[in-house]
Amino acid sequence: MLINADLHLHSKYSMACSERMELPTIAQEAKKKGIDLVGTGDCIHPQWLKAIKEAASDDETIVIHDTHFILTTEIEDRNRVHHLLILPSIAKADELAEGMAKHGNLTLDGRPTIRLDGCQIAEIAKDVGALIGPCHAFTPWTALYAAHDTLQSCYQDMTDYISFVELGLSADTDYADRIDELHRLTFLSNSDAHSPWSNKLAREFTRFEVPQIDFEGIEMAILRKNGCGATLNVGLFPQEGKYNRSACSRCHTQYILEQCHSHNWRCPCGGQIKKGVFERVQELADHDTPQHPEYRPPYLHLMPLAEIIMMALGHASISTKGVKNAWESLVRTFGSEVAVLLDADLDQIGPVDPRIVDAIAAFRNNEVIIHPGGGGKYGWIELPQQDEPAAEKQDNQSSLFDF
Repeated sequence: MLINADLHLHSKYSMACSERMELPTIAQEAKKKGIDLVGTGDCIHPQWLKAIKEAASDDETIVIHDTHFILTTEIEDRNRVHHLLILPSIAKADELAEGMAKHGNLTLDGRPTIRLDGCQIAEIAKDVGALIGPCHAFTPWTALYAAHDTLQSCYQDMTDYISFVELGLSADTDYADRIDELHRLTFLSNSDAHSPWSNKLAREFTRFEVPQIDFEGIEMAILRKNGCGATLNVGLFPQEGKYNRSACSRCHTQYILEQCHSHNWRCPCGGQIKKGVFERVQELADHDTPQHPEYRPPYLHLMPLAEIIMMALGHASISTKGVKNAWESLVRTFGSEVAVLLDADLDQIGPVDPRIVDAIAAFRNNEVIIHPGGGGKYGWIELPQQDEPAAEKQDNQSSLFDF
């Protein structure tokens, strides 16, 4: 079966997270979104693990409002690299919590900081039967390629056990597949959501072919066994990020990598040039262009439906009555947001403003206009033949990457 999965998000016990990040609310919003399987996040935080146990029907099964959950947690190592762990059962989460509690305080944050390196965390993950890979691997901080130049540098003797890499909001398949060491890994797109609403939850997700919705099914998909695997990655354009291109953190002038070196990472205005994800990929790349393995699925660049409706109608917020009414009408008609964005026949989409239909088609057909961000200034997207001033567009898009 084909399922849509968002395997990385957080609970209300993580810093800077909404108090509404509770299992019933997440489940209800995931159903509206069209997500079949959601990571619990934070599964070794004592209070969150207690809530998970109360919601579970057995050691491996958590289903609320027809939404399936799988046990996951994000862990920060002593080098500030973040790792995503996917666990087979509640008992294994207990076991993992017991092991990690020796090296850090699990009660301080849903995403704990552990006094171990990536190799040591991977060893413990293997001992409890968990899958592990780097989170948001290309962000300029708390990421694999912020602290290391190779997987081997981070995971050492456990490198071969790493089975996936989370692309994160900062990268897509084209970025990652310029690097040879990543070709063997399954790419995951996840939201890292800190609130349950539709513009955050599953703003990035992965579509999998699995035999059943559980840990064993996801394990087979990530390891690409028995005909299972990822069939589609869906996510934002990396260029929307405020550190996509190398740019001055004061005046936001953008520079190519050669110019950064010739200026010694200093802008003529006196500001510091902040290295962008795009240039970091250039430093790491083995190829000038992406070299996709045969099994690599397509990557579809999208925005949350409410954001697309907002752009199409020229509204300043996703909270306007017009945006809300259009979103609710479309989701009610087609069953979920994902169904509208990916699967609906646009010729049969029904009584909705034609500008919205045109906007969805523009994303599906990769016809939108992208203005990359850099130096702390967000990028923004234009729809074809829009008349709104570019500066106003940027203001409207400025919160897309906020958690």
